Amino acid sequence: MNYEVLVVGAGFAGATISRKMAERGKKVLLIDKRPHIAGNMYECYDTNGVRIHLYGPHIFHTSKKNVFEFLKKFGEFYPYDHKVIGNIDGQLVPIPFNYKSLEILFEKEKADQIKEVLNQEFGENTKVSILDLINHNNVIIKEFGKYVYQKVFAEYTAKQWEMPVDKIDNSVINRVPVVLGYDDRYFSDQFQYMPKEGFTSIIENMLDHENITIKLNTNALDILKLDFENGKTFVNNEEFHGKVFFTGAVDELLNYQYGALPYRSLNLVFEQYDKDYYQTNSVVNYNTSEKFTRITEFKYLTNQKLDHKTTILKEYPLKYDYQNTKSDPYYPIVQKENLELYNQYVNDLANIKNFYLCGRLAEYKYYNMDAVIDRALNLVEEVEE
Repeated sequence: MNYEVLVVGAGFAGATISRKMAERGKKVLLIDKRPHIAGNMYECYDTNGVRIHLYGPHIFHTSKKNVFEFLKKFGEFYPYDHKVIGNIDGQLVPIPFNYKSLEILFEKEKADQIKEVLNQEFGENTKVSILDLINHNNVIIKEFGKYVYQKVFAEYTAKQWEMPVDKIDNSVINRVPVVLGYDDRYFSDQFQYMPKEGFTSIIENMLDHENITIKLNTNALDILKLDFENGKTFVNNEEFHGKVFFTGAVDELLNYQYGALPYRSLNLVFEQYDKDYYQTNSVVNYNTSEKFTRITEFKYLTNQKLDHKTTILKEYPLKYDYQNTKSDPYYPIVQKENLELYNQYVNDLANIKNFYLCGRLAEYKYYNMDAVIDRALNLVEEVEE
């Protein structure tokens, strides 16, 4: 095998690693079992002419300047402030819950009282964890926290994860704060942009390097063999002396010998309409109604100008079944027993020389896009020191 680096998975983790290793003069073989690059970031045009995110919507936002500077090398970006509204008992309110939401759902006198107490306790234009609100000793704050918790977090989160919200890791709950002000943007990061030609185009340009060879429709399980006793890697039955970066699922790689790692998956239902727009925002969450969690309308994300044509996506949460080829692992279920199971796999892989894990599946972490890219950039620096 005339390569110095093998990268498994052509999503952002694998593409970033491939590019950085190629720029260092390494010959890289990048494989992916799908028929396309970009992993879950893959975009394509449907029959409506809308560029859809085939595996669900993705929004770029980061406060990591190094990540944004890296991505800008591979395509143009335009500013994009992502705004989400939630359908709460038939009322459409901004999410994260903020003072606009408060004023829509509460009578003015009560809303003013709550805002005054919150400002005194936490200060204006701040972000607060919902857990800090419901555990507060002030009765008004506590009751407000319980209301938001139930209407915004509990029902939506229980629907998404199919378990009581008190069983879900606090890191998931704290991903969406309560905003004590009128900033109705979903994210507060310094850099909020979308790629002009889409994420697939960015990754395509990233992989356009003379030192990178791409092989699609190639399952790592078919070509990659690990000798744990001797710490060796074999590719197509030949010992491979280079570095291997694996971004896939570790339980699948090791044939589920300790059991399958639990994930949440999604049933993605696309619908096309002969109208300019279906809804007023790119995303509408259905917190207290419907079996789906949210509707995304892609024209808001892609900035396309199409007359009387639009496409939406409804997301129905479901349990991931590794034996079902139509089911994809989306969200790691971060619980103690699951992390212990994951660590069993990691301990086995630690015996393999020059074998590195990177990404949401490989590391069983609920990474955002920018965090995955940052992790990949740092990993290359670490192993190439």
